[in-house]
Amino acid sequence: MSDSQNARAASLSHLHSARLAKGDPLSTPIVMSSVFHLPGDPAGFRQYGRFDNPTWEAVEAALAHLEDAGTVSFPSGMAAISSVFLALLSAGDRVLLPADGYYTPRVLLEKHLSRLGILYDTRPTASFLEGGFEDYRMVLIETPSNPGLDVCDIAAVAKAAHEHGAIVVADNTTMTPFGQRPLDLDADIVLAADTKAINGHSDVLFGHVASRDSALIGAVRDWRKLSGNIPGPFEAWLVLRGIETLELRFDRMCSSAETIATRLAEHPAIKALRYPGLAGDPSHALSRTQMLRFGSLIGLTLETEEKAEAFINTCPLLEATTSFGGVHSSAERRARWGDDVAEGFVRLSIGCEPTEALWAPIETALNGL
Repeated sequence: MSDSQNARAASLSHLHSARLAKGDPLSTPIVMSSVFHLPGDPAGFRQYGRFDNPTWEAVEAALAHLEDAGTVSFPSGMAAISSVFLALLSAGDRVLLPADGYYTPRVLLEKHLSRLGILYDTRPTASFLEGGFEDYRMVLIETPSNPGLDVCDIAAVAKAAHEHGAIVVADNTTMTPFGQRPLDLDADIVLAADTKAINGHSDVLFGHVASRDSALIGAVRDWRKLSGNIPGPFEAWLVLRGIETLELRFDRMCSSAETIATRLAEHPAIKALRYPGLAGDPSHALSRTQMLRFGSLIGLTLETEEKAEAFINTCPLLEATTSFGGVHSSAERRARWGDDVAEGFVRLSIGCEPTEALWAPIETALNGL
């Protein structure tokens, strides 16, 4: 990492202590209250649990520190995405989405927001620049795409979309601020499902939206207050606990993924492999220019659905579960959710296990297919 990234990581766990008085608890308290002592004029004070909460403020301060931007927290990644849509779009606006990204935003637009007059189109991530951005109010990119791990040029998309007045939103869930920094590449908004690597312990749903544009982040914060789309203080505290080890965990996960992906590329059971860190990957050259790390997700394709399931179920250090970014390694066959991938495609999420101890059972499971 750069010196600035190292400094950001080093100071992350000391943000709370900078505001402490003598005798205050070093750990951030969980404030479980829907109301606050509020005699007289309420202006300038905490007023009600739907408006603000000290534990939210602590986790948002940590996320803002990571993003170097104003940040608003939400009870899930989809709550963050839907709030961006509903706070910033109006009837008649058109949104461009990745055809190969996480499917739920497309379903949300098709089933619900289309009834409000919000329109959408889709485009493959690898060719996202083709076709231009005229007539779009918002452009949502997910790079690398989930689950296929295609990549688009964030800076180029931002430049071209801004020429037509579009708001550029980057879903950075797969990378975290330690792996990629879309706001530094001129995206207007970055969002993430902190359920994944940012929390890292697979025990809470959470999300956030960040922007350096005060009007955009102000509109999103106002939407949260009015809609009640708020996180709980205990969930916020869990995410805050996870954030403090993010740099350490993400470093191990990415380093292991780079090693394991290289070995998977040489294994005869693998029919196709996607990982941005491999020199032969179609996205490698672009990934090197805009990523700080290559991430912890690997896309591998086995010959059949049966072999994919056997690989997942016979490897003792792979949890057969959806989601990714946890301290445990996990794998799932994404075609079961309807993603446009081969039946034998497996999304492999590398966790924090020691690299060689993880590779040994992965190799054994592949050898047994």
